[in-house]
Amino acid sequence: MLEVYIDGASSGNPGPSGIGIFIKGEGHLIQISEYIGETNNHIAEFKALIRGLEEAFKLKTSLVSVRSDSKIVVSSMEKQYVKSEEYKPLLEKALQLSNEFDLFFIKWIPDNQNKAADTLARHAILKGKQNN
Repeated sequence: MLEVYIDGASSGNPGPSGIGIFIKGEGHLIQISEYIGETNNHIAEFKALIRGLEEAFKLKTSLVSVRSDSKIVVSSMEKQYVKSEEYKPLLEKALQLSNEFDLFFIKWIPDNQNKAADTLARHAILKGKQNN
């Protein structure tokens, strides 16, 4: 089983944003920190989920457990619904990716259990600000 910890962060809302993904399990330990430009925190969270699922898919695993401190992302995935039109294409992409696995779980965790992904997301914002 792969455990995929995800986080999106924005400096301002909207503002410079980054995503952090920390993947462990099945002999893997992967850290991804990417600047995603100017957006809001919720979009950053969805983009972190999508990127995390894409990475898990590349590893050819059948069981994925995603952990996120974003209640909107976890709730949207569980209900397969989001009110905001802006988030619908992101949710659809995430659901499509999650269906590629034999077993997919997503769980909300408190911020203090998501420090690795949070640090990666915040680092991505700093990198992005330095390059712009």
